[in-house]
Amino acid sequence: MRIEENKSLKNYNTFGIDCTARYFVSVETVEELKEVLSQKISDEIFILGGGSNMLLPAKLNSFVIHLNLKGIEVLDETQSEVRIKVMAGENWHEFVQYCIANDFGGLENLSLIPGNVGTAPIQNIGAYGVELKDTFESCTVLEIENLNEKEFSNEECKFGYRNSIFKNEAKGKYIITSVTFKLTKKDHKLSISYGDIQKVLAEKNILNPSIKDVSDAVIAIRQSKLPDPKVLGNSGSFFKNPIVDKVTFEEFRKKYPEAPFYEVSPTEFKIPAGWLIEKSGFKGKRFGDAGVHKKQALVLVNYGEATGKEIWQLAMDIQKKVKDLSGITIEPEVNIF
Repeated sequence: MRIEENKSLKNYNTFGIDCTARYFVSVETVEELKEVLSQKISDEIFILGGGSNMLLPAKLNSFVIHLNLKGIEVLDETQSEVRIKVMAGENWHEFVQYCIANDFGGLENLSLIPGNVGTAPIQNIGAYGVELKDTFESCTVLEIENLNEKEFSNEECKFGYRNSIFKNEAKGKYIITSVTFKLTKKDHKLSISYGDIQKVLAEKNILNPSIKDVSDAVIAIRQSKLPDPKVLGNSGSFFKNPIVDKVTFEEFRKKYPEAPFYEVSPTEFKIPAGWLIEKSGFKGKRFGDAGVHKKQALVLVNYGEATGKEIWQLAMDIQKKVKDLSGITIEPEVNIF
């Protein structure tokens, strides 16, 4: 464990932003994490996981702690269920593939989501009709102020759409060190109603899909629409799909009757942010080294040397144009620093 100064984080964030951290250390155990926190090197602590859901500035005058905590442990199991504890530094997609290989069901729709396990509850990651909260049992956290460990249950995490207690009242107070999931071992409840999944399964003539079939379908869909961060810097979906009330929805539908939507409840409707951005004329557009992906308007990309400031300016321009055209405000899903 070595503390470095003026460390480049270009290889530690999927956007590929060349950000310099004042101090940097990578920790591999909870004890190492406690040790570096107790040293009080800086009042500003920045916890870095897989670097997949963040937009960084040119400089971070903070103590950046890279969580490299590894390990997957089966806590207990019955004939039908299994409880698995996963350390925060495990790669999310690799963990999902571990579950698929062992026929543990529940996470297959969340295949190929970038990032690490420890940051997944913060965002309540979700895709293709499934959210993390559906299989999440609890997480262990370290309280930064006193270095005490405690556990948050599913209910205590206050999960919402791309939201949790860790983005609100608990923000900056805790570091998630491990997550426990409850998964199925048989009679898996597959979520395949999402149109693209049904289409891929039908093309392969799969009538009774396994969790691996669903995972493979999701991977194929994501690879066809989303750029590989190792090839083209990005952070996946930059904006959340807005959820609007009935009055706003009806006014929007009068103007854009062709727009797709999803009924969340009798009084709430979700509008695809990607459709709004494409309608605003940004899909495939490039502004210097910052741009909007040509296949998926939800994804902002770094063509090489874009700064966090330039990508954020593009995001604000998109936000304004969407608001002017549709009357709907789209909010970033990515954490902005």
